[in-house]
Amino acid sequence: MLTSVDTELMRVLADPLRLRIVTLLARETLCTSHLVEETGAKQTNLSNHLKVLREAGVVETEPCGRFTYYRLRPEVIGSLADQFAGLAQLARLTAEANIKRSCP
Repeated sequence: MLTSVDTELMRVLADPLRLRIVTLLARETLCTSHLVEETGAKQTNLSNHLKVLREAGVVETEPCGRFTYYRLRPEVIGSLADQFAGLAQLARLTAEANIKRSCP
């Protein structure tokens, strides 16, 4: 059972625009032009956020002619979800066992 969460991945996903990109890519593979259209972000800003997501391993790219398509890596999001599920399970067990530290 995991008892900690990947804080670096949390930092990456905490940005509202990056979370919006991840949400869009969960629905379909999109190119940069699609993401600019969907988010309303400037191309350079979007490219910077996509770079962060790529470097964190959240998305992968697929060249297609002069376009680059982005695809979400579900196993990365699933791993983070599993980490939170582990924390929730630990909290349930702690509550059921009424585990608490006594005050000095």
